[in-house]
Amino acid sequence: MQRMPELRKAADRRGRFAEERAAAALAAEGWQVLARRVRTAGGEIDLVAEREGLLAFVEVKARPTLAEAALSLGKAQRRRLVAAAEIWMAGNPGHGEAGVRFDVIVVDAEGQVRRIADAFRLGD
Repeated sequence: MQRMPELRKAADRRGRFAEERAAAALAAEGWQVLARRVRTAGGEIDLVAEREGLLAFVEVKARPTLAEAALSLGKAQRRRLVAAAEIWMAGNPGHGEAGVRFDVIVVDAEGQVRRIADAFRLGD
């Protein structure tokens, strides 16, 4: 029974590492990270970033390989991310004047980062 808390801690450390790598990659591309680990009634958003009026809600996925990470975002999770984004936008007006999109940033075990821009749309 002692093992579960250790597994959760390890998963949390991996998730935080991946989110740090993702936020650094966004900043290097000129994005301003507005929020991290946002919890809403609709779900959690890993990162909210904006560049030149384009607002991106970013899901960060960490897996042993980039391919595994890219395939790990399911339909239910996309719906929760959309719901959470709508709540965030309602509470934070004035962002996204140039548009809104949903990105996925994948991080592998070595810390390599790839961004899948505009990974899905409303209704996907």
